[in-house]
Parts: sequence; structure tokens; C-alpha cells
Amino acid sequence: MEVKKINFLQNYSSILLLLGGIIVGSIFGLVFGEDVLIIKPLGDIFLNLLFTAIIPLIFFTIGSSIANLERTEKLGKLFVVMILVFLTTILISAIVMIFAVYLFPIHQDIAITKIPFEKIESGSVGDQIAKLLTANDFFELLSRKSMLALIVFSFLIGFATLQSGEKGNAFKSFLDSGNEVMKQLLNIIMKFAPIGLGAYFAYQVGIFGPQLFGVYAKPMAVYYAACIFYFFLFFSLYALVAGGKRAFKVFWSNNITPSLTAIGTCSSIATIPANLDAAQKMGIPAHVRNLVIPLGAPLHKDGSSMSSILKITFLFAMFGKDFTEPSTILLALGITVIVSIVEGGIPNGGYIGEVLAITVYGFPMEQALPVAMILGTLVDPIATLLNANGDVICSMLVSRFSEKTKW
Repeated sequence: MEVKKINFLQNYSSILLLLGGIIVGSIFGLVFGEDVLIIKPLGDIFLNLLFTAIIPLIFFTIGSSIANLERTEKLGKLFVVMILVFLTTILISAIVMIFAVYLFPIHQDIAITKIPFEKIESGSVGDQIAKLLTANDFFELLSRKSMLALIVFSFLIGFATLQSGEKGNAFKSFLDSGNEVMKQLLNIIMKFAPIGLGAYFAYQVGIFGPQLFGVYAKPMAVYYAACIFYFFLFFSLYALVAGGKRAFKVFWSNNITPSLTAIGTCSSIATIPANLDAAQKMGIPAHVRNLVIPLGAPLHKDGSSMSSILKITFLFAMFGKDFTEPSTILLALGITVIVSIVEGGIPNGGYIGEVLAITVYGFPMEQALPVAMILGTLVDPIATLLNANGDVICSMLVSRFSEKTKW
């Protein structure tokens, strides 16, 4: 019993500290009101550190992931099937969340600020796409306003390294090393998150009042309900598609350990061993599970897809903007797919995707990012459950479509 308590504290320590910082900051805001402006620089320092770390982290994470792919005769077909399965489940989960926020809307009366959007240059559709996906010069990639261009460039660097074979091994080692260093840097910065977010929340509560407390309750309730619905209904449907009743029984009888591991660690990467063990027990071929599950941890995230939609709709409501435009929804789906790839399989990795969404829609970063971060922290456990457990169900689907596996 004592060991379980220790493990619980270890696994949830970061979330508990974040929530503790938010609660303490809220109390400070309630008690001292506008006087909390004196501690606002602590929040600004934390956000600035996060902003500066995100760009190199994205470059090394994506470049390293692509550069480490192994080429075999079956890889081409398997890779195509895997990507299609990943994209399909990500989009389905996002659409489920869109329906959820339409059935239980987050009303615009929660708007807490009227700060204008960051300026977005006008031009033809082609010009906008070109500016979104590319940059005029290399140094422009180093700005968070060129996030999509950086992602495209990072993918190309990864593929070029992969194509270089043995001659590119030294550069691949550089990408791998940089990836690890930047992950550790993010972990170091996140040590200051309780203080930074606490200071931010103290400022928000002190300036805008205690009505903020009710703002997060409904989005959280909608998200958790939608995730539970998606987990049981759609994962069951995916299992039936993968192999009928037999696959249904095999999946639900072997996913308990991965599910508990995901909830207990709040990390998709930490769940990889449990997922691989469960996939082996399910009878998924080794070459399928050894590709789909490790790649799924950083690239495939149904829970993050749903949280991305939630954060976008919440921010639209917060700034008094309309989310019902078809073009807005389509863009949200596109951002959701990219967020699923960019986030990585580490706790708090969603902050990278949040910066992307905020940048694309032109929200003021300093006001929007902390709000999205708080929402991300509150929904992280169940989001990780869908992210990690979804890799197992996807390996079943990939096995069915590429290898004609039957259970």
C-alpha cells in the first residue's frame, strides 16, 4: 500500500504541483486583488523561457523521429497504412469533440479580455498557404510565428538524413542528441511551471475577478464526458473493424495494464513497454507492433486531438469570436492533425501544439497560452489514456489492413 502511494505521488507530482501553484495563485489573487501585479513578472519569465525552447525542440523532435525510421521491403506499404489509420482516428476523435462542444456549447459570455488579435497579413489563398508552409529566409524559421514552416523544414531535414544512409549517421546522432537535450531543457523549464502559472493565475484572478473559477468547469466536464464516450464506444468499433468479436474480446482483455500505465504516468512514451507487451499477447505481428506502437507514441494522439479542439473553441469563446464558420472548423481539424504529430510522447508536450494553434489563429500569445496550458494540465490524465491506448488499437487496425491478421 505504501509503495502504491509513493508511485502515485511520483507519477502525478508534476500535475499536483501545477494544480497547487494555480490554487495558491488564485488565493493570492482573491486576497490581494490588483496588488498581485507585483508578481506578474514571474509568470512572464516562465512564458519567455517556454517560448525560446519550443522552436529548437520542434526541430530536433521531428527531425530525429524521421531520421530514425528503418527502411525494409515491407516498410513502404506498412508505413502508408499506418499513416492512414493514424489520420483517420485522429480526425474521428476531433469530429467527436466538435459535436460535443456544439451539443454543450462554451458560451461567449466567458470572454475575459478584449485584446485584439495579432495582425495577419492579407493576400490571395496561394500567398497565404506559401507564407504558412515556408519562410523567405532561414532565420525566419526561428520565430514562433513561422511554426508550420519550421515543421515542414524539420520533416525535410529528417527525410534527407534518412536518405543519406551511413554518411548521414553523424548528423542523425546530432539530431538524436539535440532531441534528448531539448526534452531535458523543457523538463527543467517545467520545474518552474507551478510558480509561473501560479503568478499568472494570481494576476488573472486579481484583475478579472473570481468569476474565472467557473470558466474551466464546463469545458472540463464536456471534455471528460466526450473522452469516456469515445474510449468505450469508438475503441470498441475499431476493434470490431480490426477482427470482429474475437478482436473485440482480445483488445478489451489485454488493454487494462496499458490503460492503467497511461493514467498512472501521464506519458505515452512511458506506456510503450506495456503497449508492446499487450500487442504481443493480442497476437499482433512483431514487425507491425514494433513500428506502429513506438511511432504512435509521438505521432498519434486521439486524446490530444480532442483537447486541441476544446482549447481552440475555448479560446474563441474567451475572445468573443465565432467558431461556427466552416473554414474555421476545417483549419481546426488541420491544426489538430499537426498537433498530434508535434506534441511528442512526453508530459506537458501539448504546449508546443498550443503555440501552433494560437499562432495560426492570431490570438495574443501572452494571454492565450497560459489559459490553454491550464486546460491542458486539467485534462492531461484522460488525454494520455486515449493517446497511449489508441496506439494499441491502431496496431490492430494496421495489422488487419496490411497483414490480413485474424484473431
